[in-house]
This record gives sequence, structure tokens and C-alpha cells, in this order.
Amino acid sequence: MNLSSLYKQLKKRLRQKRRWLSLGFFIVAAAVGLLSLYVARHSETTGFGEESARTVAAGLRAGEQPEARLSVEQRQLLERIREAGGKRDVYMRKSFVCGEEQQLLGRMGPDEVTSLQGEHPQWTAELGADGSVTFTERIDDLSPACKDNAYFGLDKNGNLSLFEGPPEQEKVIRTFFQLNMGYLESSLPHDTVDQLKDGIRIFDMAEYNSVLSTFSDFAVEETEKVMMPAS
Repeated sequence: MNLSSLYKQLKKRLRQKRRWLSLGFFIVAAAVGLLSLYVARHSETTGFGEESARTVAAGLRAGEQPEARLSVEQRQLLERIREAGGKRDVYMRKSFVCGEEQQLLGRMGPDEVTSLQGEHPQWTAELGADGSVTFTERIDDLSPACKDNAYFGLDKNGNLSLFEGPPEQEKVIRTFFQLNMGYLESSLPHDTVDQLKDGIRIFDMAEYNSVLSTFSDFAVEETEKVMMPAS
């Protein structure tokens, strides 16, 4: 066999192999496509897939009973109210970082009290000796009254305290900690110390937190740690 005949036979075999390879690639691609289509349709019909899962979860939350979000203590209190029956006075108390406000919401039956608690699971409820119910909402802010007339200062025992009005009126709202006055007077400018003694007026939570942060370094317990010799 000469070189020309051998070359022709090799070309013929290569063409046959290419046809088979092309057919094989086509079969594999078709199989992958069919499998992808099956998976997509299966996800749609069975509810699988991230979007479907979110939809189902949202539907479950929407149908959730309000009382299911309450604590054991809250549910027990509501059960006592339902068992007792009748209408009772219901109060709303707003408990601020500084100050409180309270108002009468009205007289409510067991279903109304239960509904109100279910709508506001973050509120705590107390049953008074007279049968009244008081809901308390805790608010991370100063009450309007405190914003109008609250001062930080020193009580007669040297404690950092919050006052209604200037400290000289001695209307303490809240006491925080005792100050090491010797350490404080030797560390801070005289104007700052005098201002504390006269009363530091506060108007919002930023000033409230700033004063607490500044003077907490001079609390007796903290200064004792600073002055304690290293072992």
C-alpha cells in the first residue's frame, strides 16, 4: 500500500469518528436539558425552591394566632382573666429610662384584653389587687417630663443621682453610684466639678449617656480597682 492510499483511509476513519463524537455530544446535551427541565417542573409542582419556601413560610406566619407569640406567664395571666370574666379597668404605662406616664385605656372584657396583649406581645401585663390590668411598655428614651426638668447631680451622700429639678430641691428620681470625690476633684477641671454640684441639665439620651459614661470612671468601686496595687 502506497502513502496516498494510506492517507485516504486515515481521513475516512477520522470522518467516521467525528460523526460518532458529534452524535455523542448531542445525546449528552439533550439528556442534560431534559434533566434540567424535569427538576424545574418538579420544584414548581412540589413547592420546593427558595422562593416557594419563603412564600409558604410567610403564609404560615400570617395565619399564626397572636397568642402563640406570648410567653408562658402572659398566657397564664390571660387565662386567669378569662376564667374570672367580667369587665375591668385597663391601664397603659409607659416606662422610660427616666420617668413614667400612665393613662386609663378604659374598661375591657377578657376578649379585648387578650386581643390587646396579642397585638403587643412586647408589653408586660400585671393584674392589680383590685382586678385592674396594667400594660407596661418600656421605652429607651427620656420621658417628656424628664426632658423638661431633669438634672444630674450629687445627693447628700455623694451619690451620682438623677433629679427632678436642680439637686438643691432634693427630688431624687434615681440613684446610680457613689463617687470618689477626692479622685474626681483632683482629676477634672474645677468648672466641671462645680457644674456637677450645681446640677447638669440633660435634654436627651445622648447627654444622659454621656454624663453616665464620664462619671462612671469615678465610681468608688472603679477607683478602688485603679488604686489597688498590682500583686
